[in-house]
Amino acid sequence: MAKSAAPSFWAVARRPRWIGALLLALAIAAGFSALGQWQLARSVASAPVARADTETPIALTALAEPGTSVTDKQFGRMVAVSGSLVDRDFVILSNRLNAGSSGFWLVGHVVTEGGAELAVALGWAPTRAQAVAAEDSATIESPLIGRYLPSEAPDQPDVDKGVQSAASIPALINQWKHFDGSVYGGYVVSSTPAAGLHGIDSPAPSQEVSLNWLNIFYAAEWAIFAGFAIYLWYRLVKDVVEKEGEPVTT
Repeated sequence: MAKSAAPSFWAVARRPRWIGALLLALAIAAGFSALGQWQLARSVASAPVARADTETPIALTALAEPGTSVTDKQFGRMVAVSGSLVDRDFVILSNRLNAGSSGFWLVGHVVTEGGAELAVALGWAPTRAQAVAAEDSATIESPLIGRYLPSEAPDQPDVDKGVQSAASIPALINQWKHFDGSVYGGYVVSSTPAAGLHGIDSPAPSQEVSLNWLNIFYAAEWAIFAGFAIYLWYRLVKDVVEKEGEPVTT
């Protein structure tokens, strides 16, 4: 029994038959890859998008209750609230960016018709002097329209030097002249600035797009099929190599 010399893998792979088989496998793999890309595109295109209407004003009393934190559902909603501005009860916040420029917010103390208290950012000024000057003529519309945002983490203010930047509800109520204990957990950025101030940039919250994981699973399957088509060609060529290298009976 003699053993024939086994041809190399590439010697067999270069035969016309197997070159044709390779081209067929590549074509099939390309088709599977295209289907996988289509499924990936569908995973975003068909994903359910919960686009909440944040821009149509809703009564603040219907959206939130005093003494509660701002929830994800409440975050960034345009609200309408009626109330009165407490005279001479303002806080100026420093280092507030507006269209890329650092400046100052004038924050007012509002008592709503229901008796709850609310912090309202009345407008932005490029200098502290302008923000202070606006206190003399600051008023609010009725109803006040603005965006409802959560309290910010308190910083370490130096009130005497006017260094306070965070719109923190706990910090603000500690500086209000009058406080009865019922306050909203968020603050409102007024859509109409007070006289002498600029409007505060307050964009709508971004709408997140969730992925359709079923389509992603299908895309992964098509990728596996594409790889299997190439592997099948390799396995068939390997089988021929092994068969031609088997012992020959003489």
